[in-house]
Amino acid sequence: MEYNTKGKVLKKAVVWKDLFFYRKSDVLFQLTSEFCSRFLPPRGDRTVDQMIQAARSGKQNIVEGSEDGQTSSEMEIKLLNVARGSLQELRSDYLDYLNTRHLKQWGIDNPELQKLRDFCSTHNDYSDYVPMLEGMSDEKMANLALTLCHQTDKMMCSYIERLEERFVTEGGIKERMHAARTGYRKEQDAYMKALETENQMLKKRIKELEEELGELGKARRY
Repeated sequence: MEYNTKGKVLKKAVVWKDLFFYRKSDVLFQLTSEFCSRFLPPRGDRTVDQMIQAARSGKQNIVEGSEDGQTSSEMEIKLLNVARGSLQELRSDYLDYLNTRHLKQWGIDNPELQKLRDFCSTHNDYSDYVPMLEGMSDEKMANLALTLCHQTDKMMCSYIERLEERFVTEGGIKERMHAARTGYRKEQDAYMKALETENQMLKKRIKELEEELGELGKARRY
């Protein structure tokens, strides 16, 4: 009988580069860098640093959360929520930009907004957006960023909800380690029990063979 434990402690690694909401967050980071370079002064305005840092924080905390998720579900959920907070801060900066310059945040009835929403929902890489950015006004680019912020946040909320459900049912690394150790002990106990049963059967068979040899010895003497 071969013994093998199948207890698993580390979760399967998430390839964060493949997550759609990570890719959209990267679009937001590069889009924000372009927006600030084009429409905000290079010096003397702290908004530039704030917006770029918020966009970068959103992207980087998704990476860190996904990496840490192998060992700590709690840390993964925490960092993804930090990422959400950073992107919400970025969203607020874009809204402030529109409001202070008396530009419009496009409403749901705006056909241009619907075009942006359709495009963003099916495009996740910055290279897809570069051709449309040339000549784009600050109002349109800000509304594009707001659309991406909304869609990214919605996707992250669904993802975090699934992580929370998994955490409730499977627990964190301590619970998985306990389950792995418990599974190991159960399999080891079963293995030892099987060996004991096999040993008893062998002892019984040896006794039977000894009795048969004894009978054969008696037969030869007669």
